[in-house]
Amino acid sequence: MPFLDTSAGLRIHYLDENPTGRASVVLLHGLGVNCTSWRLQIPALTQAGFRVIAPDAPGFGKSNFPGGSPSIASTASRIAEFIQMLGIYSYIAVGISMGGTLALQLALDHPETIQKMVLVNTFARLQVENFRILPYVVLRMALVHTLGLPAQAHAVARRIFPHPDQEFLRQELVNQITQADVHAYRATMRALGRFDVRKRLCEINCPTLVITGEADNTVPPLNQDFLAQSIRGAKQIHIPNAGHAVTIEKPDQFNPHLLEFLQYLYFREAVVFLAVFSQVPIA
Repeated sequence: MPFLDTSAGLRIHYLDENPTGRASVVLLHGLGVNCTSWRLQIPALTQAGFRVIAPDAPGFGKSNFPGGSPSIASTASRIAEFIQMLGIYSYIAVGISMGGTLALQLALDHPETIQKMVLVNTFARLQVENFRILPYVVLRMALVHTLGLPAQAHAVARRIFPHPDQEFLRQELVNQITQADVHAYRATMRALGRFDVRKRLCEINCPTLVITGEADNTVPPLNQDFLAQSIRGAKQIHIPNAGHAVTIEKPDQFNPHLLEFLQYLYFREAVVFLAVFSQVPIA
């Protein structure tokens, strides 16, 4: 698990699996957790031939927090710098929740680098006023600014993994959240509250897959439907009985959808290339 020192005193911790893979997939994690939250996807991606880069976002996992009041745009800019320093100039962005907002921002600010994008349980603007999750959002803001990360971690873990047989997952989530920098967590919650790229979604031209857990009680599925409807040509998959942590809860359903999307597009590109090269028309 290497580290990379970028500008402004930021040290990024990351995973780099299968460095000789045919294409790079950058996995962007959700709020409070870290790169290991993708552990159930990484083997499937590397076995399919992809290089996988999974960074800890600034202030989470083992990456330090340089301070200040970051926005999603400024954090995405730091991630873009990190990726470029690895010598990667074109990649597939896959992001869940907070990571999805970073992927969106990267696609808007650095469109030339994003080959494809997968957005998981995320949003262009988190609209909660008319939903039952509003009290939960208010509670999270109150907890993290008063009682701190341990109280916040337990509240989030109970919400995301509510079933009796999910005790191990709850404890693991608590452990990951309490490793985060509390100032980074607070600042990122505020940044997510301000995030709004609804009017810019029409600018996105890369092939996009939106994956929605139908039982997501953190990001309302209607927010996710809006993404799929507003990004040109986007495809959406709904996974039944899956909550916000769909990558952990339903990897047996999530991974095939992810791989099918990536592999189909590479197959299509290969067919187009061969058709152009041989001047054979394709359907």
